[in-house]
Amino acid sequence: MRQTSDRIRHAIGFELVGLLGAMPLLALLFGVDPMHSGAMGLFFSIIATGWNYFYNRWFDTYLFKRQGHSDKSQKQRIYHALGFELGLLLITIPVMAWWLNVSLLEALVMDAAMIIYYLFFAYFYNLAYDKLFPIGKVSQQLTSA
Repeated sequence: MRQTSDRIRHAIGFELVGLLGAMPLLALLFGVDPMHSGAMGLFFSIIATGWNYFYNRWFDTYLFKRQGHSDKSQKQRIYHALGFELGLLLITIPVMAWWLNVSLLEALVMDAAMIIYYLFFAYFYNLAYDKLFPIGKVSQQLTSA
């Protein structure tokens, strides 16, 4: 399983790289002022970073207990990405509606666009992260340091 420092690096990288793509996309698709959407995105990133850490820790623990390791299959990666986004959905829709002064329905549509973006982003980011920082090598590096 991943160590705490590796999880922190993962969560921060996820939010920084994701935010660089998400906020310009929101501004482009919905005409939201990039500075306003950027501030909201930064707020969401802070919330999502905490969620990312705890969700990934829970998911890996669940896999480890269930299968003796935390390597993810294709199907598990899809469930992982879906679960992460559904958890954030409970917070983001009402906050987005309030922040941007739009209806809950408009916030849902905007959030849906962000969910689609982040579903693909989460899948590919986690795949790339696991390739760049394999679990076994990360554990060895952290143990020998």
